[in-house]
Amino acid sequence: MKNMKLTMNNTQLLLNQKHYQVYIKIAICLLVIWFTYHFYSSTSIQFSSVIVTNGDHKLPPPLPPANPTLFDQFPVNNTGIPQGSLECDIFTGEWVRDRAGPRYTNNSCNTIEHHQNCMYNGRPDTDYIYWRWSPFGCELPTFDAKLFLQYMRNKSMAFIGDSISRNHVQSLLCILSQVEEAIEVYHDEEYRSKRWFFGSYNFTLSVIWSPFLLKADIFEDNDGHSSGAIELHLDELDSVWVNEFTNFNYIMISGGKWFLKTAVYYDNNTLIGCHSCNKENVTEIEFNYAYRKAIRAVLDFIMKSDHKVYTFFRTTTPDHFENGEWNTGGYCNRTGPFKSGEVNMRDVDKTMRDVELEEFENAKELMNGSVLRLFDTTRLSLLRPDGHPGPYRAFHPFDGKDRNAKVQNDCLHWCLPGPIDSWNDLMMNLLLQG
Repeated sequence: MKNMKLTMNNTQLLLNQKHYQVYIKIAICLLVIWFTYHFYSSTSIQFSSVIVTNGDHKLPPPLPPANPTLFDQFPVNNTGIPQGSLECDIFTGEWVRDRAGPRYTNNSCNTIEHHQNCMYNGRPDTDYIYWRWSPFGCELPTFDAKLFLQYMRNKSMAFIGDSISRNHVQSLLCILSQVEEAIEVYHDEEYRSKRWFFGSYNFTLSVIWSPFLLKADIFEDNDGHSSGAIELHLDELDSVWVNEFTNFNYIMISGGKWFLKTAVYYDNNTLIGCHSCNKENVTEIEFNYAYRKAIRAVLDFIMKSDHKVYTFFRTTTPDHFENGEWNTGGYCNRTGPFKSGEVNMRDVDKTMRDVELEEFENAKELMNGSVLRLFDTTRLSLLRPDGHPGPYRAFHPFDGKDRNAKVQNDCLHWCLPGPIDSWNDLMMNLLLQG
């Protein structure tokens, strides 16, 4: 009898222990679920927090997407390789809502030039920073700063061109600063050409001021006011970038709006004509003649050089001045992107882009070990009239003035953060394609 009771007691004890273990496991599971829920809740709150500008000014949280299901159509690509990138044109697409907003702020990045620091300068609207470029037919992954720096380890890259190139390199630096802060190691007298170094990756990044890519004598101040016609040598490349060319593994090179300026053209040190100079006995020559000569000479030099380099050739960037130009009261006060078909390219931009596409195709026949990729930002830039500094190229331009007061507008360059940040996504996509 005692043995029976002992056996029953042992059995009951084992059952109690098993029940206790089950309760412990359930409690642990509930604890894990509670912890996971609160972790992701706090993380999501952190990511959707306001964006700090200068001092005590803050931006509102990101706007909700116009279509609640829009983001489900663009799943995250964890491979880092653009899906369908070889089958679609990444430069043809639309701007879609981006709940995440910019990858940096004007407060977190110290390389933004004053003229592009729209938030600091008092721009009141913020919707322009909540859009991203989405190609038709394929996904465009977000630029991965760490992957880019690893890709560029022990290499050198240069952006060669005008102030749009400088605008782009500022954007790139702002995003890369989330991984490592670059050290500025050089600047020219006017701070137009600069060089930075990423010590952990032995990576050098440069911007070289060469608005014509050709030898040019320019007589204007930093605000664009000219004291004489530009003297442009159509048969001679600018030594500023040519002398540095062999130092680079990658370059982003472009011409652009400077060719629309008044200029006198020389060939073999002989005056052959001018553009918009209105001089007697000097032949008027259309700007596209000089532009074609420049692009052809540049691409010919790169493709035939013994130094092999990966070249991005960027197309022209349209401006969005309305009711005048930069010096005749033109402005850009739109607050949202255009949809495809809502705006047409101006004749000058179409002419310039036609030259670029034709010369790009011709240059591909000369490729001798270098890589030449078209960086076609023209159409996607055309759709973003809202992304320019406008009057906020200057600090609080309307302080003490009437809102209708005439101030100079910048409808060519891009606010930072802003639409130009998406150019880095496009650049990364082409790099991953090889």
